[in-house]
Amino acid sequence: MKKEFSTAWNSSTQPRKQRKFRYNAPLHKMHKFLSANLSKSLRQKYGKRSLPLRKGDEVLVMRGSSKKKKAKITEINLKNSKVALEGIQRSKKDGTKISIFFNPRALQVVTLVTDDKERLNALNKTKLKENASNKTANNN
Repeated sequence: MKKEFSTAWNSSTQPRKQRKFRYNAPLHKMHKFLSANLSKSLRQKYGKRSLPLRKGDEVLVMRGSSKKKKAKITEINLKNSKVALEGIQRSKKDGTKISIFFNPRALQVVTLVTDDKERLNALNKTKLKENASNKTANNN
């Protein structure tokens, strides 16, 4: 079995191949794995169900001991597909505080950082498609 990432790979039901795909994926693909659900208000606004997370996005923790806490994303670890949140920390035995890393599927995006033009384009892409489909439906 090849060790490199295969761009021709579609899917497999075998867990070992799914793990291999995720582990060997390049960084631009890994970023897509770091997607989280949008809140209901953002879903209605942008017409999307989920988006890849970015540093600075405000999220709501949906699972675990930190459930129902809102925090900003401070760090994203692409290699391990984990996200660290501001102010949610654990203290070690020696008293030092370390960030808790969350899985993106346990988070829900509450507010988005829209500084980036590419992100705005990605958000508006579905809006443009919806408007075009509505116009054609109205013309018929």
